[in-house]
This record gives sequence, structure tokens and C-alpha cells, in this order.
Amino acid sequence: MKRFLLIHFFCCCCITSFSQYSFSCLIRDGNSSESLENVSILLKGSGKGSTSDARGKAVVKNIPAGRQVLIFSNTGYKEQFLEVTFPIKPVDSVFIITLETDNKELEQVIISSSRTDSRIENTPTRVEVLGAEEVEEESGVKPSHVASLLGDIAGIQSQQTSAVTGNTDLRIQGLPGDYTQLLRNGMPLFGGYAGSFSILQVPPLDLKQIEIIKGASSTLYGGGAIAGMINIISKKPKMGIRERYLLLNQSTLKESNVNLYLSERDKKMGYTFFGGGTYQHEVDVNDDGFSDVASTENLFFHPSFFFYPNENNTISIGVNSVFEDRRGGDMQVLNRRPNGTHQFYIENQSLRNTLDITWEKKSGKTDKFSLKGTGSSFNRNITTNVFGMRARQFSYYTEASYVKKKGKHDVVGGINLNGEFFKKTLPDSSSILNYTYFTAGLFIQDDWRIHPKFTVESGLRSDFHNTYGTFILPRISLLYKINHYVTTRLGGGLGYKIPTVFSSELDERSYAYLFLDKDAKAERSTGANWDINFKKEIGDVELSINQSFYFTQINHPLVATKSPGSIIYFTETKPITTKGIETWLMVSYAGLEAYLGYTLTDTRKKYDPVHPYLDLSARDKFASVISYEFSKNVRACIEAAYTGKQYLENGSQSLSYPFVAGMIRYDVGRCSFVLNCENFFDYRQTKKESILILPRTNPTFKQLWAPIDGRVVNLSLKVRL
Repeated sequence: MKRFLLIHFFCCCCITSFSQYSFSCLIRDGNSSESLENVSILLKGSGKGSTSDARGKAVVKNIPAGRQVLIFSNTGYKEQFLEVTFPIKPVDSVFIITLETDNKELEQVIISSSRTDSRIENTPTRVEVLGAEEVEEESGVKPSHVASLLGDIAGIQSQQTSAVTGNTDLRIQGLPGDYTQLLRNGMPLFGGYAGSFSILQVPPLDLKQIEIIKGASSTLYGGGAIAGMINIISKKPKMGIRERYLLLNQSTLKESNVNLYLSERDKKMGYTFFGGGTYQHEVDVNDDGFSDVASTENLFFHPSFFFYPNENNTISIGVNSVFEDRRGGDMQVLNRRPNGTHQFYIENQSLRNTLDITWEKKSGKTDKFSLKGTGSSFNRNITTNVFGMRARQFSYYTEASYVKKKGKHDVVGGINLNGEFFKKTLPDSSSILNYTYFTAGLFIQDDWRIHPKFTVESGLRSDFHNTYGTFILPRISLLYKINHYVTTRLGGGLGYKIPTVFSSELDERSYAYLFLDKDAKAERSTGANWDINFKKEIGDVELSINQSFYFTQINHPLVATKSPGSIIYFTETKPITTKGIETWLMVSYAGLEAYLGYTLTDTRKKYDPVHPYLDLSARDKFASVISYEFSKNVRACIEAAYTGKQYLENGSQSLSYPFVAGMIRYDVGRCSFVLNCENFFDYRQTKKESILILPRTNPTFKQLWAPIDGRVVNLSLKVRL
């Protein structure tokens, strides 16, 4: 009898322990009643859950008996809780769940750089985005280009590299700008002979957002993205909305800007038009007789046309033309009064014409085929008092890809072909050789949602270069949602960069002596990034904290050796490494927003035991931004940054320095006024030392580690026509 009771008790326990139930539901949009895909369903207090499919259907299995709480969440919608007692009667019940849109959450952006059009919260690769609000505000602060906006981001250092022409370098995680891939609408065309002028020729007024991926990213779009990738996304016309904007700007450094943006769309057609120009007069800020701000005349023209044959097809055709004349040097020469002593100048005349065509075809609600191609002709004419060079660079990029979303997988695969032709039109001007490069690539990527909390993004690219061979580039990124407030990402991959003698840090007069060693190899990199992000609403306060760690090693780095009459680029045997941490905190309450960030970077040249630190890479950088919206019409912002000491090429260290800026915006009727002041305390390197190295007839300049243009105030007016 006792044995029977024990057996009976054991069986009851087994039955109870194995009484696991299922929950089935269909999830709909509360407004449109359309099925919602990728909605996360979690069983509160456990790691169990599921994700809705393309039909909005989801099943959560192995639910214990008793009262349970299910949590439904999706970006753009309000979180919903459902209390259910298991077992459910009837057993085959299917719940209909409707989610209401959350206007605050809808402000989140879609990431296009990963090709799967995922929301930023669901992307395993860490992507930082400058959204429409930041880009729009920058159009009133610095209408001519986006370099200063990018320099405000933690982990990116923006620094002028030429005292004469105003070249600007963007360093990501301590590495020179040559290691960053710059794209426009997902197509890489910049760099090479264009140098750092590319980033100085992208005005912000017609941009939708800017996406930044730090660390090795060559798996996404090919070579050149060792330090990271910046993808500049243009605006598209909106259905039934007519946009007309005229922007006028004037600064105390004698810069004038006029920009015009137009946009309109109906069911079958749409267009955007962006045009304008910049005139910058040369300025000698420190009165040494040489320009600290180059004379610049810039004109741009960017119309795009969009065609919508039906709801599943979109075709766009865009043209982008930029003409620029940039001139700096001896002020007497720039004012047309040269003589035996006053001879020095450098002038860059450039013309870029780009044509791009894109066709996107949707299949069902989630799948998409994309075919795009672009070509760019860049002509650059360099003249100086001692040297002249004329050359043309033609670049092209084509890509076909297909996105398939099914179940727990978002898969994208495709092929691309890109190339570059470089030809001197003044053949005897330098020792640089003409070249023809092309690269054929094959790529595939899978975002696998293993669990509602855990997603793995794996990618593989194979590139064949006609000169430097084949590159196999794997990449993996992991996303784990620890809970509703804490998310962590871990990723890594390989990268490569084709050797080039063109560098943003070179004086144009040096082009006469440039050589590329015949045994130079492609640079190859290994990189990894890990970050933890905390985001929570505490009452009316929104708090976000991010802590990240990074490491990159560049093997076979291309290094220049200088001697009288020659600058030879060759491959070193030991690597360059960069490692560091980024920490930032964001708080918003009512109309108040605050940001505080810190970056620690250690970048070393393993091949140079005498001067092991990479020059012009700041070890420490603090940045802070405080903005307040006093009313719907008035907003003010203060930015403060501190850049730590930087090693210079001779092994010495620069001084650390502060940078403070302030802005106030006033909106009235159809007009928006912006009054902005950069470098409020007028900190200049030329106040600490003379950067001029004689003779005056053909001078050289010290490395720039701080601003040289000083305090500048600008007033802009944006009118909605």
C-alpha cells in the first residue's frame, strides 16, 4: 500500500512537472489591422518567448500551469501586457493582440547600411545614427558641409590637416581618415585623388540621416572600411507633402551660403532638388601674412527623380554636380600682388559629376530585390608656385541584392562590381603612375533571431581585386537583450585597404615626389567591438548609458618614408594597433536634453620603437552637449569639448585644449533663425606657437593639432517657401 501511494505521488509530480502549455496569437496593428512581424513576446519571469512571423502569428510553448503574464513589444508600438491563466479553455484558443502606435517610439530610425532595413534596436551591428533633427539643425549651423557635425560624435576626431587649403581629416577610433569608408546612399565613390575634399563637399540640407559603423566593416561594402564606415543618406520625397526651403547664411569669417531644397511626390512620380553655393573669402586670422582660412568658391546641383510604376516598384535617377575652387597661401599672392618675396600659393580646382540609378522591387510584405549603379567623374587641377598636376579619377559601383525574410531569418545576398580609373592629363607633373582597378564581390548575410532576446548576424564577403588578389572577409555580430532595459552587442570582422599614395595629410606640393613601392601589399585588419547599453524611463526622465570597448589591428600597414626629392610608400612588417573605450550618458526631461561622453584611445605603431604612438591621435577626449527648448519657437544649445594631448611625428606632445560652442534658434512663421558661435574662447594653435616654417617664398607648416581659424559667429535664415 505504501509502495502504491509513493508511486501514485511520484506520477502526480511527474504529470504536474510536465504539464506545459502553449499560447497562440495573431498580432495586428491597432490602426490599420495589418499583421505585425517581428513582435517580441516574452513570458515574464522566464527566458521563454517567441517572435511573430510575416502573418503576425506567434506561438509560445512550454508555459507552466497557473497565472502567467505575457509581454508584447515592438519598436514603434506601446508595450502591452496580457495576463492569462493556464490551462486555457478552450485549449485551441487563438488570441488576437492589437498594438497601439507610440509616437515617441516612431521617431526611431530604420538602418539602411545593413541592407535588411532593420530598426536600430534590432540590429546586432552597433550603428550610431545622426537623425533628421540633428542634420536639420546642422544645416543652420554649418550649411557648407557635415565635417563639424561628425566631429561631435564620441570616438570621431575632426581636425584640419592643411593650414593652406583647409583639408579636414575624420579619425575613427584613433585611425587616420584614409581608413574610413565614405558612402552616399550605400554607394562608395569617395576617396583616392579626391582626398579629404569629399567630406567638405557634402552640405546637410538635403540629408535624411547619417549612419556610422565603427570598426572593421569591409564585409558590408568592400575595402577601405578598416576604421569604420560613414553612410550619408539623402532625403526622399514624401507622398502629398510639398517641401520648399531657402537657406541663407553669413559668418564673421567671411563665409556666405545660399542653399535651396525642393521636394514633391504624387502616386506615380516624385522629385527632390538641391542646389546652391558657398563663397568663402580668404582670411589671415593670426596676421602672419598667410591664409588660415582658404578662399573657396563652391557650386552644387543635385536633382533626383523618383518613379513609382506600382506599389511594389520604385525607380530613382539622380545627378550630382559639384564645382569648387579652393585657394590659399601668401595673402599678397591671393590678392593678386605677387613679387619676388611673396610667391607661395596652392590652388585646387575640382569638378565632380555623378549619376546614380536605383531600382527596388518588393515581393510580398518583407522581401526586396535591389539593383543600383553609379558612376562618378572627378577632375582635379592642382597649381602651386613650384608644381602643377592635373588628373582625372573615374569611379563606379554596381550592386544587385535580394533580401529574404522568413521565420527567424533575415537573409540578404548579392554581387557587386566596382572600379576606379586614374589618369594624369598633365603627364610630366609627377611620378604617380596611372592605374586601372576593379573589384568583383560576392556577399551574404543572415540575421538569425535565435530567441526574442538573442540575435546573431553573420556575414561573409569574397572580393577579387585585379591587382591585389582575393580577400575573404567574415564578420559576426551578436545582440543580446538582457532585459527590457539592458542590451549588449559583440561583433568583429576582417577588413582590407588597397594601397594608395593619396593622403589627406599631404601638402599638394609633395605630389611631385610621391612613389608607391612595387612590393607594397594591401593592408589587412582584424577588429572587435563590444558595448553595453542601458535605457530606461524613470518617471518623466529618459536615461541612456552606453559603455563600449574596441580593438583593431592593421597588418602590413602602408607607411611613408621621406627623403630629399622623394616620398615612398612601402609596407611595414609590424602592425598598427588601436584600442580604447567610449562612455556616454544621455538624459532628457521635458525640453531639456544633456549628453556627456568620454573617449580613451591608445593607438600604436609596433614597427617604430622610437616613436611608438600614432601621431595626431588624441588619447583623451571629453564632449558634452546641453540643449533646452524654452518653447515651440525657441531652442538653445551649448557644446563643450576637451581634447587631450596628441603625439606629433617628431615624438613630442601637443597641448590639450578646450572647445566651446553655443547656438540659439528662433522659429517664427515660415522662418527659422539660427545664431551660432564656434570656438567661443578663441582657442588657436597659432596663439601657442608659430606654425610657419620659412622661407616665405615657399614655406612649410607644422602639424596642426588644434583649430587655427579661431572664434567664428554665423547667422542663418531658413525660409519655408
